Amino acid sequence: MIAVTIGLAVFVGVALGLLGGGGSILTVPLLAYVAGMDAKQAIATSLLVVGVTSAIGAISHARACRVQWRTGLIFGAAGMAGAYGGGVLARFIPGTVLLIGFALMMIATAVAMLRGRKNVDAFEGGHHLPVPKIIAEGLVVGLVTGLVGAGGGFLVVPALALLGGLPMPVAVGTSLVVIAMKSFAGLAGYLSSVQIDWGIALAVTAAAVVGALVGARLTAMVDPDALRKTFGWFVLAMSSVILAQEIHLSVGIAFATLTGIAAAMTFACTRYAHCPLRRFAGASAAGGAAA
Repeated sequence: MIAVTIGLAVFVGVALGLLGGGGSILTVPLLAYVAGMDAKQAIATSLLVVGVTSAIGAISHARACRVQWRTGLIFGAAGMAGAYGGGVLARFIPGTVLLIGFALMMIATAVAMLRGRKNVDAFEGGHHLPVPKIIAEGLVVGLVTGLVGAGGGFLVVPALALLGGLPMPVAVGTSLVVIAMKSFAGLAGYLSSVQIDWGIALAVTAAAVVGALVGARLTAMVDPDALRKTFGWFVLAMSSVILAQEIHLSVGIAFATLTGIAAAMTFACTRYAHCPLRRFAGASAAGGAAA
């Protein structure tokens, strides 16, 4: 199963490279259900994978001047404190509860990917950086990262854009620095009570990095919007598997059924112009623009 795990880790890395985030959400299920690790060991190992891949991604963004170091370091320092606390706190929480929390994180991530990123106008250069709000947001996001092992990029990017006043490309690049910082801090918190298999952990990390580099080169060959939405539905389907494993089979089946119905309705709305959901979405967008 180790060979299968490493092979799938390449796929996770490719998804991460193509999407610029989100692929790490599959690392915990991969380690827990394919590699056979227990919940806390899988989460701790995933933090290593997420931290390394994010750090490597941040390097390319930094070279392109798409990292705002002051905002990133403030947010990242607060995130590290929260993540370390989450990693330490996890020793008192049953593994099943952590995996259910991770499934909820997967659902939130999938919904964010299906909705897409909204462009946020940057504040003027003289905008005062709301340091207390950034620190508070960093602590909360870091705590979530430390507990369930997900990078939380879908939380970090909007926070940096809205609170830090960063343009979206800079927010994405800066988020990778933040994610790397808090992932390593969360890992340190877990290592106080969890032993991980460093051989498997490093092999999976290396495979994910290779996949991420390949995925980054494939970005010009695929439609990023279609890929993001497809991956979002896939993450929703994966979350139903975790719910079935950790709560009850009927819960997983029910959620998978709802996901299938939602996907079918969404697909139908892309095929037909007179879709009620499309008209509702258009009205909502118009109302938001008017507001």
